Amino acid sequence: MTRAVLGGVVAGMLLLLGCSVGTSAGEDRPSGSPESTDAATRAEAMDLLRSGTEFIDQTSFRVDTDIAGQVTTLSHVDTVGKRATITISAAGRVVEIRLIDDEIYLKSEADLPGVGHQWMVLDPTRVPPDFAVGFAPGKNDPGGSARLIDAVVTARAAAPYVTGTIDVTRMRAGNGINFQPGPGETFPDSARSHPFRATLDADGRLVSFVMPAANGIPDASLRYSAFGTAVEVIRPEGATAAPAALYRQLGLRG
Repeated sequence: MTRAVLGGVVAGMLLLLGCSVGTSAGEDRPSGSPESTDAATRAEAMDLLRSGTEFIDQTSFRVDTDIAGQVTTLSHVDTVGKRATITISAAGRVVEIRLIDDEIYLKSEADLPGVGHQWMVLDPTRVPPDFAVGFAPGKNDPGGSARLIDAVVTARAAAPYVTGTIDVTRMRAGNGINFQPGPGETFPDSARSHPFRATLDADGRLVSFVMPAANGIPDASLRYSAFGTAVEVIRPEGATAAPAALYRQLGLRG
């Protein structure tokens, strides 16, 4: 199962950005019941996780993701200054993306049909929704923390940690940590209750979200650092307009 999952990740290595924060209404339970106590514990922990990612819209940061050492991303993002660089490495190939204001540049070492290996400039209006590259809230975190938090099932806070379980099957396609079963494969039932541990720093910011390997799901980690560090991005010279073939291959669903 691990090989199938990693195969799905590598096949979709171009899908970087595109997260959304959603909420769902919970079922009301009698006050003081064990269920309400558990709900209160989870709610407190979830509030810490969500508030721990507010820095994404407020300052610059670095984010690293790693899936079993086989798929890694390194990104520097400044939403306020509208500058970002993202590098994805998978299967021995590298994809680079640079964002400057509303301009999107991409260069890929992957052999994509109808697409070369030169720097290309993308038309933002033609970028598929799942790719979601930009600086607007919900489109500015290459780590995809919101998708992870939205899939959390149980959570408990014990400073500086938040621990619990996450439903891997509920993790929407998107940036950062992204598991996909291979053809003819399905996730095991245990994937609906996979352990995780998040760490918050002294300022309450989320600095790590770690999922250990278990039951066919590979280990994966998301880490934030370098808060407030300047992000410099050089506009690629000679970039050509991206061909139509690229837009069809940007996402896992493409």
